[in-house]
Amino acid sequence: MATPTITTTMREQFADTVSDALDTDPRLAVVLAEISADRFAEAARRHPERVLNVGIREQAMVGVAGGLALTGMRPVLHTITPFLVERPFEQLKLDLGHQGTGAIAVSTGASYDYPGAGRTHMAPGDVALIDTLPGWTAHVPGHPGEVDALLRREFATDDPVYLRLSERENPEPLVTGPGWRVLRRGRAGVVLAVGPTLGPVLAATEGLDVTVLYTATVRPFDAAGVREAVLGSTPDVVLVEPYLRGTSAHRVDDALVDLPHRVLPLGVRRDVELRAYGSAAEHEAAHGLDAPGIAAAARGFLT
Repeated sequence: MATPTITTTMREQFADTVSDALDTDPRLAVVLAEISADRFAEAARRHPERVLNVGIREQAMVGVAGGLALTGMRPVLHTITPFLVERPFEQLKLDLGHQGTGAIAVSTGASYDYPGAGRTHMAPGDVALIDTLPGWTAHVPGHPGEVDALLRREFATDDPVYLRLSERENPEPLVTGPGWRVLRRGRAGVVLAVGPTLGPVLAATEGLDVTVLYTATVRPFDAAGVREAVLGSTPDVVLVEPYLRGTSAHRVDDALVDLPHRVLPLGVRRDVELRAYGSAAEHEAAHGLDAPGIAAAARGFLT
């Protein structure tokens, strides 16, 4: 296996990893809908039969991926988040899920990475939608350095996989696979940080006597890791996710079903739709996902 090239963004690392793997894995194919076609131009020259651009036809992109999977190929399909999950959701449900085939669906843009493009380019409900489909793996890396390992482990499988890329990122890579990583231990509660929320979470919980866990894989959900952390602490859990608030709250409840506990879910708010463009940082603050917002919510809940 080639040494991973850590480049500027998660999106660049994704393109580098897949382009490299195309040279050694004859099962691998890429299906695009214009977005990032420039990043796969060289790979397309080397493998024109396995790098396919269907144009601005996202439903067709998923259908083509499903067809490739039925022939034994391992398709990777990619575009901006709402055009990958929301617009062709029926095709994800039928052409992949209902047919029992798998693909690696890779999005970019996350919840609000491209606010200048308006609401059409925002998809905070993506992971919640994927959660309605059985059997999917969902990776939410927090750093470009996590993308390579999370992606490569899926090339050899035939499972449906969702990889959510973002321009929001943590200071350093911390995981190479599923499971919660313990970063701090405390007695006053447990804070779960998913993907690129970790930086604000660590700043927000500075000085609090809490356990902090981090993961870049939310499906399958590591219930055992949450349970172990709660048993060593107060059974109060703050769940911080970079998409729709409460998306994984039911998974936490299932993990602790026989234990009295409380859960405070933090994420993109469900009660408002922001219509101002602004910056990604301003959207983060408006949803209470910056360090001050998380600190205020966590301190009020835990103390």
